[in-house]
Amino acid sequence: MAARIKLPSVDPFLMWLVGCVVAASVLPARGVVLAGFDFAANAAIVLLFFLHGAKLSREAVLAGIGHWRLHLMTLAFTYILFPVLGLAAQAVTGRFIDPTLAMGLLFLALLPSTVQSSIAMTAMAGGNVAAAVCSASLSNLIGVVLTPLLVAVFIHSSGSVGGGMDGLASVEKIAGQLLLPFVVGHLLRPLIGKWIDTHKKLLQPVDRSSVLLVVYSAFSAAVVNGVWLRVGPFDLGVLLAASAAMLAVVIAINGVAARAAGLAREDAIVLLFCGSKKSLVSGVPMAGALFAPAQVGIVILPLMIFHQLQLFVCAWLAGRWRREGEALAAAEAEAALLPPQGEAAALARAGEIGLPVPEECRAGVTANLALLTRHARTVLDGGKA
Repeated sequence: MAARIKLPSVDPFLMWLVGCVVAASVLPARGVVLAGFDFAANAAIVLLFFLHGAKLSREAVLAGIGHWRLHLMTLAFTYILFPVLGLAAQAVTGRFIDPTLAMGLLFLALLPSTVQSSIAMTAMAGGNVAAAVCSASLSNLIGVVLTPLLVAVFIHSSGSVGGGMDGLASVEKIAGQLLLPFVVGHLLRPLIGKWIDTHKKLLQPVDRSSVLLVVYSAFSAAVVNGVWLRVGPFDLGVLLAASAAMLAVVIAINGVAARAAGLAREDAIVLLFCGSKKSLVSGVPMAGALFAPAQVGIVILPLMIFHQLQLFVCAWLAGRWRREGEALAAAEAEAALLPPQGEAAALARAGEIGLPVPEECRAGVTANLALLTRHARTVLDGGKA
């Protein structure tokens, strides 16, 4: 019977995101109501980054920090290769779609990697989980500072943001709303870290609710400013094509780099999942801090498209790596059950157990081992000839 092709399921969170966009399109918040949503979103973001700081385990980071070459490669993919691709995507798509949408492609390329999904998919694929925790956490820690600087260099300084925030205002908002809560949370980890670690499922809604609040607030402002008069099916198609091209190039170069560096299979998996993804949870709040309210909804639209695309592709890759790992483990287990093959292997094994094999007996021993190997393979294959 032909094997069934199992497609990755749609992330339920995506449905909530789409629901927020639809709700903001039909019933956008205005005036005092919008100000209330903005306040709630800002408070949720402060709490979100406080909890991110408190959840950052120094023990987990130290467990994987020895893989410094792997971490440098991951950071190079996140903050060098991706920005280069983002600049190219902005330059090409800016000729066909709204320049602010094209700028959104560049913005997503400047973001840190995901944490939860990168670690989860590394574990699913049989990778080095401790190194994944370190790489993903380091990417986000650096991103709190580096992403605003990259935005200031590549977006604000180039004049791409018409009517946007100036660089100093952006840095001040990032420092007060994101960096300070993150640092305070991490400093308080000795006091609250144990409770945080034992209530991760209770804290997960904070991640998602803060993103949903920002998305609804941002799209409300965008709808009031006529976002759907500027964005149509053609624009969405261009964004999807550009996102797919960026992701494909990163994954292809990732594989080449892993082989060239001679990374072990477990570390190559970490490089794949931590070096090819971008964080929606960090990106949406950062967009709110770095861009004018009327622009945020348009700027994060490419990120929302890329987010779901990366989940589909990386979920499929994680399943593929897991199946390959299971097949490899099964082959190794089978090989361990088989007698040594060939005269050299037989003599080596005999030497390990202290069994002398006279020279005149070697041909017979080798022939008997070959016969035993055939019988063993028959048994392992279920009695098939």
